[in-house]
Amino acid sequence: MNLASIPSPTFSEFHIGPLTIHMYAICILIGICLAVWILTTRWKRYGGTFDQVLDTTLVAVPSGLIGARLYHCITTPSAYFPPTGNLINIVKVWEGGMAIFGGILFGALGAFLWCRHKKYPFALLADALAPGLMVAQAVGRLGNWFNQELYGKPTTLPWGLALNDADAIGKTQVCYDGQPCPVGTLFHPTFLYEMIWNLVGAALIVMIGRRLTGTLKAGQQFAMYLMWYGLGRTWIEMLRINYSTIILGLRINVWTAILVFILGGVLFVLLWRKGSGTAVLSRHLVEVTAEERERMAVEQSAEKASGNGR
Repeated sequence: MNLASIPSPTFSEFHIGPLTIHMYAICILIGICLAVWILTTRWKRYGGTFDQVLDTTLVAVPSGLIGARLYHCITTPSAYFPPTGNLINIVKVWEGGMAIFGGILFGALGAFLWCRHKKYPFALLADALAPGLMVAQAVGRLGNWFNQELYGKPTTLPWGLALNDADAIGKTQVCYDGQPCPVGTLFHPTFLYEMIWNLVGAALIVMIGRRLTGTLKAGQQFAMYLMWYGLGRTWIEMLRINYSTIILGLRINVWTAILVFILGGVLFVLLWRKGSGTAVLSRHLVEVTAEERERMAVEQSAEKASGNGR
């Protein structure tokens, strides 16, 4: 008999009139807001402005959401593509199915292209974002708790996750070997493991970044994020029992996590050898910011002159 456990929430959504508000969406929104706040604080230290963060966010967040959905659909094709699935299911995001790996890839791509267009130093932006991204992912994992989904294998540990009869997306998840879970089974709270792992990673990136200021190259803090998250997600994904495509005996997300870790390590080494110093890109950002402010001042003067002419 289990004397201790982590309870699951008794609800996953609430209603305001005809509008249904999902707790998963609220967790994602709070995470995004925290990431933007942390990014803005760190970006300003490099000489940037909130407006630069805002316009980049308006490109990166939608790109990330689209990527997160597409990655999930592509890696679990049976529900979304013929002959077993239906393409219309791809747009049914309210039924669940967002994958952070796709979000990172498409969000980073969107941000990179926008930074190229605006001449913002992308490596500096990635460094500024790295700890905020980990905090956002930590908060977002609370959405899995509310949905009672993506938990791990059965466990007898005192911090095991207990499910309930709430109307949540994940309550139909099977236990092992495709069989229903026995009543009273506790599960590894993988959402909690990832929350703690990400928050520790965010703190480490900030601490290392401060202690090695002037030594690290621009982009290396983001490379550390990739390594830390890839390493953590590898062992966490090994605990999960939700459906996933299996390749060579491992869940596809395990392979992706390993790839992310390797990519982070390679990026860290390449930047160490050939990357630009933070101070150099920071000066470039200050120059870009000054040009933007000068252009805005000219545009405002022209608007006033046009208004006076009328």
